Amino acid sequence: MSFVEVQLHDGIATVVLERGKVNALNPDVVEELSATFGALKSDTAVRAVVLTGRGKFFSFGFDIPEFLSYTRGSFTDFVTSFTTLYRNVFVYPKPVVAALNGHAIAGGCMIALACDSAIMAQGSAKISLNEIAFGSSIFAGSTEMLQFRTGSRASDIVYSGSMYSPAEAKEMGLVAEVVAAEALSDRARDIAAELASKRPEAFASIKSLLRAPVADAMARREAASINEFVDIWYSEPTWTNLRSITIR
Repeated sequence: MSFVEVQLHDGIATVVLERGKVNALNPDVVEELSATFGALKSDTAVRAVVLTGRGKFFSFGFDIPEFLSYTRGSFTDFVTSFTTLYRNVFVYPKPVVAALNGHAIAGGCMIALACDSAIMAQGSAKISLNEIAFGSSIFAGSTEMLQFRTGSRASDIVYSGSMYSPAEAKEMGLVAEVVAAEALSDRARDIAAELASKRPEAFASIKSLLRAPVADAMARREAASINEFVDIWYSEPTWTNLRSITIR
């Protein structure tokens, strides 16, 4: 089953995530997203990418009910693939704009942070790195991306685990703009087209200069952070909290 749809219009590829009601992330979704970005990277007809979701969620993050049945080794393999995905998006040579159509929680927020820009639809949706609320840690890469996006606000965001409204997210620096839901897709494509209007070689070079040092730091620290994340994930207090999460 395919969980990713690609629409191409005037050189802008819109990548739409659709898996259940919350667009939860599992190995199949990460593999498909990785393959999709890889194919679009080499497609000369594609100048930029807009990443969005379908329904009321951009992504709820990890499919926790599914992962409760995973062995420690299998879950570690997934987490490694997931962090590789967001690191590749972070340094993607073409512009990538996140159009947050709905809730962007935990892993969903991390993917949004990897993009060049994120805009969010007005309404009741929330964005959050809320892992601390259920006793989980995060990853070295996600902290690097958060600091790159929000600067000194990063510690407030992760220590609190707060669920931010669109207006609060803009104030915290998590998103660049808040727009009416009906205008979200058009505005995201406009931003992507503006970024893509520059010479592609120059854009890719400047983006690399800005982000490659951050990505290098992510890569150096990621493996150790994954091990620590998995240790905490499988600890009894956190595992008890995870078993209470049933949303799909």
